Amino acid sequence: MSDFAETPPSRWGFSLTSFRAKFVLVVGGAVLVDLLVAGGIALWNVNRLSTNAMDEVGRGLEKANIEYLQNYIATTVERTDLLLDRYHSEVSGLAGSMQTFIDNPALSDKLGQQLQTDGVTTPLAYNEAGNWWQNQPGEASAVTVWGYLLDENKQPTPDAMKTVRESAAFNLVGPSFLSAGPPKLQMYYIGPRANPILRSTPYNDQGSVFDKVYPGHNETNWWDFYFPGLYETWETWLAKPSERPVDSPITMLSPYLDGITGKIIVSFFQPLTTPDRKNLNGIVGVDLTLDQLADIVKSVKIAETGFAFLSMSNGNVLAVTEDGEKTLGVKINNESGFDRRLAHSSQAAIAGLAMPSSPETVLTTLTLKENGEDVPYVVLLKQLNAENLYTGKVPVTREVMSLGFMVPEREIYASLIAAKDGISAETRQVVTWQVGTVILSLLVVLGAVFAISGRITAGLRALADAAQRLQNKDYSVRVAIPARDEVAAVGVAFNRMAEEISYHTENLENLVAERTKALETANGEINALNAKLKSENLRLGAELDVARHIQMMVLPKRDELDEIKGIDVSGYMEPADEVGGDYFDVLHDQGRMKVGIGDVTGHGLESGVLMLMVQSVARALQEQGDEDPREFLEVLNRAVFKNIQRTKTDKHLSLAFLDYEDRKITLSGQHEEVLVLRDNDEVERIDTVDLGFPIGLESDIGPFVDTHEFPFDSGDVIVLHTDGVTEAESPAGELFGFDRLCESAKRHRRKDADAIKDGIIADLMAHIGTQKIHDDITLVVMKHR
Repeated sequence: MSDFAETPPSRWGFSLTSFRAKFVLVVGGAVLVDLLVAGGIALWNVNRLSTNAMDEVGRGLEKANIEYLQNYIATTVERTDLLLDRYHSEVSGLAGSMQTFIDNPALSDKLGQQLQTDGVTTPLAYNEAGNWWQNQPGEASAVTVWGYLLDENKQPTPDAMKTVRESAAFNLVGPSFLSAGPPKLQMYYIGPRANPILRSTPYNDQGSVFDKVYPGHNETNWWDFYFPGLYETWETWLAKPSERPVDSPITMLSPYLDGITGKIIVSFFQPLTTPDRKNLNGIVGVDLTLDQLADIVKSVKIAETGFAFLSMSNGNVLAVTEDGEKTLGVKINNESGFDRRLAHSSQAAIAGLAMPSSPETVLTTLTLKENGEDVPYVVLLKQLNAENLYTGKVPVTREVMSLGFMVPEREIYASLIAAKDGISAETRQVVTWQVGTVILSLLVVLGAVFAISGRITAGLRALADAAQRLQNKDYSVRVAIPARDEVAAVGVAFNRMAEEISYHTENLENLVAERTKALETANGEINALNAKLKSENLRLGAELDVARHIQMMVLPKRDELDEIKGIDVSGYMEPADEVGGDYFDVLHDQGRMKVGIGDVTGHGLESGVLMLMVQSVARALQEQGDEDPREFLEVLNRAVFKNIQRTKTDKHLSLAFLDYEDRKITLSGQHEEVLVLRDNDEVERIDTVDLGFPIGLESDIGPFVDTHEFPFDSGDVIVLHTDGVTEAESPAGELFGFDRLCESAKRHRRKDADAIKDGIIADLMAHIGTQKIHDDITLVVMKHR
């Protein structure tokens, strides 16, 4: 037998051949070598790395600080440009709204009369002291007609009053744009050179204020008194847009002291044009205070005393903090307008600072005199987007404002100096602690290895014995746990595993039965829910099928259309959903024929029901013999309006009717453009915007309904459609459009109505391709035989 087998158990504590002795020798020796080698390498690396770290940190912090400042100024420039773009958008939005009314003078005039009738606009009153006319407080905007727009009886000229009336729509759109978006001081409309009335919101006694602040203004035309040469510049731009310094219709005014508020403000103007786009027709504008621009600048925080400033290209500082103003050595001079130019700085370095000439960020350093000492500063400058600028005289110039950052060098590089000092101190401390840790770790490890080796080996023997018993299916075995070390943790885990094996062995069958029963119950509930859901889907599908079937049933049938003498009619309707919101019908009797086409807002069941209402009411009125197209549309609107109120829906529709009799068409109602192809190949597009009003939106649309008559003779073709045709998209997102509709109709016009309709639909479907159809498609073709 071996020596180990002959060794008495009493000597197993720490004999040279015992596992414990071998464990202490191997582990202790390994730890000793590891500590000595690792400690020596660590000390060498700490010294080497500390030197490299100081160099790398120095370069990194310097680069990081500069990159931080460059990114910070770029972000702040974007924020400032975004704020100015939002003001541009507000002006452009107001200009677009007012231009729409200018482009539709009849509608604008009717709206102005209606607003006056409804009390939305108030009468003008004459101010004898000022020799001008102005409306009363309480209206959404103040409107003033100046003395040079009065006749010999001190009455506003007819042209001036026409401008007042046609600009009344400003009361509807001006306050909305004022309250929306970023804060604004006021928004206004100024009439054309011939009638420069002033309309501004919110209301203020502008006539009295202007008399007080701007003496003599009431004897000279507005544009010549306040903005000499600017109106003529806009006229030049209208004829030659390429002469604008910046490709934008908006002009910015240099900062100035506002006579009404007493604040330094900036204004943005956008001209309006006549409907033919050949002449100017006034402007819209917005005023904002420099405080609103300064908020972004004042929010910039750089180190302890760094600051930002916003400057024009001539160095005139528009916005800066109070401390920044002192550092720059500038102050405001209001005697010649708003003047806070860097060139007037008490600091020579600032007075010679040039604004950037390119979009790239400019980084420079300069030295300022502060409390008798030279203080180096880091300066960054970056341009904003360009503006058209009017400075009070022509020409209008290209203005590029700049944002500047200034911060003392000592603050930028303070972290670098502190980092180097900190690295040196930490290096010394790490070396000291490393040496002490190596020595202490060596003593502790050797003592701990010797102390716990016996307990570890005993625990291992107990675990081995218990594992052998567990392998022999003795699930009652447990390991005694006298200690709380890792071996004890293994013993705890072993005991838990033995308990779980015993428990699962005894209860496995019960657990399987319980889980099986629970799964059967859940499966039954799922099946019941699936059956209920399937039934509900079938019911809803059936209801929608019925609604669609009813809707298609009321469309004109082929045999009805064939009965019409002299006119070949063909129609097509394809809903986007199960139930559509488009309407078309052909009603005829005794030589008269009425064709209707409409489009309910949206599509689906509610839109389809409203379509059926319109069809029923139109059929009843036709049977009643109501031949007046205007009265026909008014009565139909009242009936539909009352039904919409009863059903509490928010739907309405565009609707137009064509009445044919004796080779003549009478068109009434507001819908899409009507396309007429003459037998001589001429093409006519008839706009219906002034012939009606959306059905179901108001109870009385009489004032808005009108008719348009045109001949319809042999060989002529009329094409009616809903916006589902012209707004159908290709897979690339391109709309079919009215021009493609015209080209398609011209290609097929020599065919009969059915063939023309089929040809257009084929062209439309080829354009749509695989794209989803988003709206109902309706097309009606009429051809005079």
